[in-house]
Amino acid sequence: MNHPDTNQSAPDALPSDFFTRPTLTVARELIGKQFIFHDESRWQALEINEVEAYDGMNDKACHAHVGRTKRSEVMFLPGGIWYVYLCYGIHWLANLVTGPEDYPAAVLIRGAGRFDGPGKLTKAVGMTGKINRSPVSPDSGFYVADAPAVPKSHIQRTPRIGIDYAGPVWAKKPYRFVLSRPKKNRIKSP
Repeated sequence: MNHPDTNQSAPDALPSDFFTRPTLTVARELIGKQFIFHDESRWQALEINEVEAYDGMNDKACHAHVGRTKRSEVMFLPGGIWYVYLCYGIHWLANLVTGPEDYPAAVLIRGAGRFDGPGKLTKAVGMTGKINRSPVSPDSGFYVADAPAVPKSHIQRTPRIGIDYAGPVWAKKPYRFVLSRPKKNRIKSP
């Protein structure tokens, strides 16, 4: 975790048009970016290392698959808004709304820094449903900052986790992106 001193200003946020692009593009490019949050009077950064894309009303794993509801309405807004919801009545999950207005899509942040689960991440950084519908900007206390692009060879694509309810076609879509840096070459002892 990066611990900037209290006199340091917040790192620049990604512009909102980063999020208004196609969902799978945004998901892939989020790998390696910095998830920034404000804690104890300072800005802290975690490298995003795992995300899942939920792409439109045809995606049977997407909350908007059944249409506009009170819960999914935020997904119909233009990209660059937080969609934070309670899962199983226990864990808050942080999603970044993507794409143009009226196209319901979002990217779930599954892991950042040492936090390897979406519920663990939000708990560690103090993110709750109070952030839902807030802009992905320093004003909300949670946002994404740029970082050098991660080569495609360092990103693994797999099916999403825990969405068997979406049926075999959608459950198998490779909409999960995971940072997978190659291990350093080791010299084996004879």
